Amino acid sequence: NAALAHYSPSNGSSRTLSAREMYLFDTGGQYLDGTTDITRTVHWGEPTLLQKEAYTRVLMGNIDLSRLVFPSNTGGRTVESFARRALWDVGLNYGHGTGHGIGNFLSVHEWPVGFQSNNVPLEAGMFTSIEPGYYQDGEFGIRIEDVALVVEAQTESGEKPFLTFEVVSLVPYDRNLIDLSLLSPEQIRYLNSYYERIRAQVGPELRRQQLEEEYAWLQESTEP
Repeated sequence: NAALAHYSPSNGSSRTLSAREMYLFDTGGQYLDGTTDITRTVHWGEPTLLQKEAYTRVLMGNIDLSRLVFPSNTGGRTVESFARRALWDVGLNYGHGTGHGIGNFLSVHEWPVGFQSNNVPLEAGMFTSIEPGYYQDGEFGIRIEDVALVVEAQTESGEKPFLTFEVVSLVPYDRNLIDLSLLSPEQIRYLNSYYERIRAQVGPELRRQQLEEEYAWLQESTEP
């Protein structure tokens, strides 16, 4: 059902999941200190070569946009193609926006931040989702969505202000679907740094709550 990017479940269309297919879950909650909107795609069996390549290229797009450095007052539409480039390289694409503003204990899809032509320019302090995907009709859907904060970037020239994104969603990606041979050294370094942050920030909290099974899963899922 995730082959439909905006699928809504109903009694007539729901079905039993199996370990032989991909599973996409778009999750979120509203808390006193913020709103979350996080999507992950997993496969508990043996993914096909196309599923693995498509997933990896979606991940590459997520990483490329997340680590991008760009001038202040740049419109989201100007940088949006970085999330699509790895897919475009092999003739794939997705038919929805690359991200939307996220409110602080407010709307999950909050105007006017985002990557469309009618969104406002990006400035430090804004929260946006970054969510490239790929969907094959009737077969499977892939989306990787993180919440990111726009922050000032440190550049070699020292000229300011340049901006980048700080991903604040701390959830591992599915190792079973990543084709490492497609990733650049920079993308692998980004992943390892991200996993170190997850371990440092989430690991102690799981231990504090005595969630040892979850802690073991986290350690396994964030190995370099």
